[in-house]
Amino acid sequence: MRDLRALPKANLHLHLTGSMRPATLAALAARYGLPVPPALDTGVVHGWEAFQGRYDAARAAVRTAADISRVVAEAAADNTADGAGWLEIQVDPTSYAERLGGLEPVVEAVLASAPPGTGVILAASWAQPPEVAMRVAALAARYAPHGVVGFGLSNDERLGRVADFAGAFRVAAEAGLAGVPHAGFYEAAWHVRQCVDLLGARRIGHGVTAYADQETLALLADRGIALEVCPTVYPPLGVVAELAALPLRALLAAGVPVALGTDDPLLFGAAREPNQDHGGAGLTDQYEIARRLGCTDAELAALARHSIESSAAPAELRKRLLGGVASWLSAGG
Repeated sequence: MRDLRALPKANLHLHLTGSMRPATLAALAARYGLPVPPALDTGVVHGWEAFQGRYDAARAAVRTAADISRVVAEAAADNTADGAGWLEIQVDPTSYAERLGGLEPVVEAVLASAPPGTGVILAASWAQPPEVAMRVAALAARYAPHGVVGFGLSNDERLGRVADFAGAFRVAAEAGLAGVPHAGFYEAAWHVRQCVDLLGARRIGHGVTAYADQETLALLADRGIALEVCPTVYPPLGVVAELAALPLRALLAAGVPVALGTDDPLLFGAAREPNQDHGGAGLTDQYEIARRLGCTDAELAALARHSIESSAAPAELRKRLLGGVASWLSAGG
């Protein structure tokens, strides 16, 4: 059986706070006299509020540029160990601005600590007014020459109206940034279509509800718009009843590019013995889940190719990583 950790890949969906190692969260929380939020019980279904409350509590432990530097460096190291030759880490700078003294210090702290092979995505929130998204998009455009590669919308997509954010995505697109909104997590396939049509999305964060609509699948396949699928998060948040219901192979069969990501490994555990770095929800764990769902090695290699081809990695790096995928597949299992 081929080693999935050795399969070259990219992680295109990882949030700054959610990338923290549990030990790092414990250390930072102790430093600032904060409680450590309990991990989500992945054996039951939670509402979004339960997840968001834990996420906010973890984020409160990230208070300085040095804290950000530690989190980013460790996230990059963990993904490198999982075979990721490229990482895109997402941050909503408004979430840290008060503690760090403004939006720019947050962005500069992330960029300064991002090692080679790492791109930064600045995200606004579906829950905030469009004016905030416009500010974040303008900030992303300003820092595009310095390592910002995309602009997204995170949080619960039910809290905003797609059309309201079109202006912010135009600003990002004019700066050459990829538009990567979260969509189709709880909302149905229409939400994914609107994000493509109205926001010009190049990738969709999650988008698993697209599977229920053939028109949306055809749109994604025809335009080569990748879905950033993060298997471990869906059963605990009620997106699918169980991992077996995740339509991963069906999406591939429909010609939709799929890039496996980790989302928030701090808060979600995979259905196996956790490892000490990222709670059993790291990038290799997502590929192991795909294998358990029946993906062949050829399909696993396709997932890795999609992640690389859909990334903002430099062309030469993409070429080298894709060559590694081909070598992995051609080697004996």
